Amino acid sequence: MYASALLRLLGDPTRLRLLRLLSREALNVSELTAVLGVAQSGVSRHLALLREGGLVAEQRAGAFSWYRLAPDAANPDAGNAALWAWLRDRFDEATAATRADDARLEEVRRVRQESFGQHGGSEDRRQLVPGRSWAAWSRALGLLLPPLDVADLGCGEGYLTIETARWAKHVTAIDRSAEVLARAKALAARRKVGNITWKRGQIERVPLEDESVDLVLLSQALHHAERPERAIAEARRILRPGGRLLLLDLRAHDQAWVGETLGDRWQGFRDDDLRSLLDGAGFHDVHLRVGARRKGDPFVVLIAAGRAEARPSANPSRRQKVRKQP
Repeated sequence: MYASALLRLLGDPTRLRLLRLLSREALNVSELTAVLGVAQSGVSRHLALLREGGLVAEQRAGAFSWYRLAPDAANPDAGNAALWAWLRDRFDEATAATRADDARLEEVRRVRQESFGQHGGSEDRRQLVPGRSWAAWSRALGLLLPPLDVADLGCGEGYLTIETARWAKHVTAIDRSAEVLARAKALAARRKVGNITWKRGQIERVPLEDESVDLVLLSQALHHAERPERAIAEARRILRPGGRLLLLDLRAHDQAWVGETLGDRWQGFRDDDLRSLLDGAGFHDVHLRVGARRKGDPFVVLIAAGRAEARPSANPSRRQKVRKQP
């Protein structure tokens, strides 16, 4: 390709980001959409232009098309070698935008690794293992638990809620967004899961009575709370004596883009701070450990758990009424 045509093709910043990603990893359209935050139609259009220009190669594998730098782009001829050398220097620059792209790329890699579809060491030794599934394992382990009344605080689109409902006695799912709750409720209906009550509310002001559930789930929700300590206190309030809180959230990180892009109020939590939140709310037998961590990934998932004991002054006849939303 002539240098002038190449420069015109690379004049779009999204295409530059796309090429930078493909210089690191072969990706499909869905993964590129997740990393770039661009509509799938836009990603497909950019890929088509880059493929026509000989910069990107497409390879079909199973149900997906995988994209990578074309061999001629990875090994440019003498006429374009200087331009590609300059581009690769730009690809290696660390900026807020490139750090955000790299963090999302690591998330794609994590999802791949945690899929039981493939396993093994090097790329050429991966082995297909039919039937292995994290979802199946979570459902199997759920069968070991007694039937519990569960509250899923900050339930989002309900994926964890629905999996929990498969073994729980009843689940109350709470989220502040009516639109998100509607999607979650529709998903549960499609999957024929009926033991769920959907409520709109804040995790800092939970619309449930005192001591009304056996288990509270806070999965990747606490970093959205304006006052995390209040959310933990509310979890303690609605738990019956002996009930447990199970919390998954991010360890403190430096990825500031999550605030603007995902609405996170907190960039994760330090281990000691998370433990202090549970201790301060009166939880006992507090456990804290790493749930997921990958080399090069800026996001580490922490798991925290605590048990609610009976309050010394607890009097069932004086329980607070259900908290109502303003």
